[in-house]
Amino acid sequence: MSLKLRYAGLMMRYGINFWGPFVGAGIKVVSVNADFTRIEVALREKFYNRNIVGVHFGGSLYAMCDPFFMGILLHHLGQDFIVWDKGANIKFKKPGKGTVTAIFEISAAEINRLKMEASKNPKVEPVFKASIRDQNGVIVAEVEKTLYIKSKSLAATKSSD
Repeated sequence: MSLKLRYAGLMMRYGINFWGPFVGAGIKVVSVNADFTRIEVALREKFYNRNIVGVHFGGSLYAMCDPFFMGILLHHLGQDFIVWDKGANIKFKKPGKGTVTAIFEISAAEINRLKMEASKNPKVEPVFKASIRDQNGVIVAEVEKTLYIKSKSLAATKSSD
């Protein structure tokens, strides 16, 4: 494993846990796999992240899902590509209580496919899905993230025409 990949994984695993919005919401990255394609995040229920009816605040549930698909792609696609969040949708299925978790995963094959596609097309807008589950594995919410990917070299070629 490259030192760059190891460093990125360590920063995602530990560094992001000190980011203000995550600290304030009680969100923690609990694991990052060695090739930085899978991240597991947890949100513990605390008095400060419950809503008016005593279950997880929906904003905290969404916040625990916000940066991870984009982070995985930014890392793997590197400086030659623009990667942005374009849209998001969250569907609440059941009240969230206790500790909830979500897993964000993009396979190496999918990353390579997106890289190839973005190298040939003006833009690529993949959609990724993740489920937030309670301690019993019951789905509390489903999140759908639409990303925007563009090759910087393709963008430069088009603008110089």
